[in-house]
Amino acid sequence: MTLDRLSAFDADPAAGEVLDGELAVTDDVLVKAFALGPDARIDPHEHGDATNVFHVLRGEVTVRRDDDEEAITAPGVVLNERGQVHGAHNHTDDVAVLTASLCPLPGQ
Repeated sequence: MTLDRLSAFDADPAAGEVLDGELAVTDDVLVKAFALGPDARIDPHEHGDATNVFHVLRGEVTVRRDDDEEAITAPGVVLNERGQVHGAHNHTDDVAVLTASLCPLPGQ
């Protein structure tokens, strides 16, 4: 894999829009990229069987982890433990880009 796959996320999503795609998929890991337009969000969710790591590559997102929220500015990394509710919201007027790595894949 090369970083060229991230070039698709130089897009300019509209307000509230999330563009996403897979960057890498193996038997035990999934890496997705997300471009969040202003006021776009990744709804809070959890992975009971996997650890999820956000890498904020561009802009700023407010990350929710359980009942806490924190603004993370690029470059930033957020560890979401197994079973921890997590999500992200772009509260800014600019596009934010992040990746999410999930390991191991659920059911592995």
